[in-house]
Amino acid sequence: MNRIVLRRLGDGLVEAVESAEDGTTAALTRLPPDELGRFVRQRELAPVRWVWDDTTRWYPQLLQAGVRVERCTDLRLTHALLRRSPFVDQSVLAGEDAAGWEALEPVTATAPALFPLEDPADLLDPVAEHGRQQTALAASVAAGRLGLLVAAESSGALAAAEMSHAGLPWRPDVHEKLLTDLLGPRPAAGRRPAELERLTGVIRATFGAPALNPDSPAALLRTLQDAGLQLEDTRSWTLQQLEHPGIRALLEYKKLSRLLTANGWSWLDTWVHEGRFRSWFLPGGVVTGRWASNGGGALSVPIQVRPAAIADDGWRFVVADVAQLEPRVLAGMSADTAMAEAARSTDLYQGMVASGAVATRAEAKLGMLGAMYGGTRGESGRMMPRLTRRYPRAIGLVEEAARAGERGEVVHTLLGRGSPLPTGSWAERAVDLGEAPDAVGSREDRDRHRRAWGRFTRNFVVQGTGAEWALCWLADLRNRLWRLGGGPLTERPHLVFFLHDEVVVHTPEHLAEDVVTVVRGAAAEAGRLLFGAFPVDFPLDVAIVESWADAG
Repeated sequence: MNRIVLRRLGDGLVEAVESAEDGTTAALTRLPPDELGRFVRQRELAPVRWVWDDTTRWYPQLLQAGVRVERCTDLRLTHALLRRSPFVDQSVLAGEDAAGWEALEPVTATAPALFPLEDPADLLDPVAEHGRQQTALAASVAAGRLGLLVAAESSGALAAAEMSHAGLPWRPDVHEKLLTDLLGPRPAAGRRPAELERLTGVIRATFGAPALNPDSPAALLRTLQDAGLQLEDTRSWTLQQLEHPGIRALLEYKKLSRLLTANGWSWLDTWVHEGRFRSWFLPGGVVTGRWASNGGGALSVPIQVRPAAIADDGWRFVVADVAQLEPRVLAGMSADTAMAEAARSTDLYQGMVASGAVATRAEAKLGMLGAMYGGTRGESGRMMPRLTRRYPRAIGLVEEAARAGERGEVVHTLLGRGSPLPTGSWAERAVDLGEAPDAVGSREDRDRHRRAWGRFTRNFVVQGTGAEWALCWLADLRNRLWRLGGGPLTERPHLVFFLHDEVVVHTPEHLAEDVVTVVRGAAAEAGRLLFGAFPVDFPLDVAIVESWADAG
């Protein structure tokens, strides 16, 4: 398969450097930006991999021109992966512009230009960087795994741009009605909605504070303490533990206030246009490889407003999520056959009960969360000896990751994403048992940081590998969906939302059952890509619905 490196030239042209499979330059083309779409469309008729500095700088314009790309290498994302992987010789990646690649940020603008003024990407050489990356991959002892990760990460960048381009169907009238039903009519600027105003009156009267502003944490804390309540903060969890006639109204106020702030009328005006909610999804935005988002809180859309996400007339949503992804990933990456046996149940936790590992589903869930997140005290800690006896390979894997983290070492996911190095004095030197007595406090402080980092690395290996499974699922799914229909992206079944272990596909109604089939097929393929023939299952909950809220 040929590769074509795209780069912007200082004279306003785009240069396409095409290389054959043996690495030799096959062609060099220069063209004005307005001809790029035609060029890419024509070259997509045969298998090709596009190589560019950053997907967010190239793909949105191609999508707007009606051009869809099947494969790419995102040099920005790949550089970040390889720089942190313990399986890469870092000296191979060294170059004059290495710092520029490490500092390069994605573009999140409403209509990013192909030639923005003073774009730091224009100071970088994508041809040279691609060569360094290919050399580093080829020399790695984990070349196969890292190659899969790089391809999946870049494909995720394509999917992210496509989701931003298509947008999640959103009905402003339904959203408006939801807000009105919960908060009252839209208030004038600077005023509280009617329901929040009513609750403010109840709170002030109940606590005897006629001038209280419930939106001020400091003022609210003083008022609650003056009322004889023993608390150090005003978080909802803390308030739920208190007994007082005014607490119920205060909790309701905080819930509705969060809705107003996060997804109220201002959110609707800013993020929903022409019947679509559009945010920017950022692959690799979290250190473990999970996605982040920029704009509108796309990865935290609350259940309260999901009824406004309604498929177009004649279309449906196919909503799918995998049950208990991270414990299943742990079974696969550790090759723990006993845990894989439990994972054959649709409910892995219930499968653990059936195996005799624990007595109840609640114990299974609590124990596994403790194992993956470092809960070694209380009930979760009490479960650990039983889980260790029943699932020695799985529990041993996370325990070793925790110990490595405590030693200040890098751990890695199944495909080779490396954890960041810890910082701080505890990571720079071991505890000196001969320190003076007045240094005991500092040793205890270092031990506390060491254990905290061990909890991070314990979870990193599992959460990061879970993100890799989800990336492979998404990468395969976007191509399967493309083959279901015809015409532009938004006239075929297409992805409109992705969150860790959940996808939402917008599809013509007559293709909905076909979408269910390819969603399940892509999940099975992701399992094979990561774990080969090892028998670990990834069952999906799949629903065909008109509204996202109906998926449950």
